[in-house]
Amino acid sequence: MKSVTRLLFSPLAGLVVASAVWAVPAMHSPSPKNGSAEQTAPQTQSVSGKIASVEKNSFTLTVATPTSNSGQQFQESAPKTMNFTVDKNTTIDGKLQVGSIADVTYREDSGKNVAISVRVTP
Repeated sequence: MKSVTRLLFSPLAGLVVASAVWAVPAMHSPSPKNGSAEQTAPQTQSVSGKIASVEKNSFTLTVATPTSNSGQQFQESAPKTMNFTVDKNTTIDGKLQVGSIADVTYREDSGKNVAISVRVTP
């Protein structure tokens, strides 16, 4: 009789253990669908324009913003200015001079535009 009990108990115990393991949620990193991983990573953007002013740790760029005219042609509207902070990680190709054209790759950090790379053309 003991062998019959063992034969019935062993598969039943195995099913209970397998069900318990299957019921425990898997531990993994959050997927991009949740948005938590992508929201914390800073998004980089790029802009081109004319350097309006240069300070020790920042510079200002005048950027023309394109707007459409009845959906047929693009015309430039009034230019806007953007201020960029330069830090120790910013790479600058060329010299920041007023009047030069610059292509800036940047990220937003606490409401400020932090330049990642700047390429200046005279």
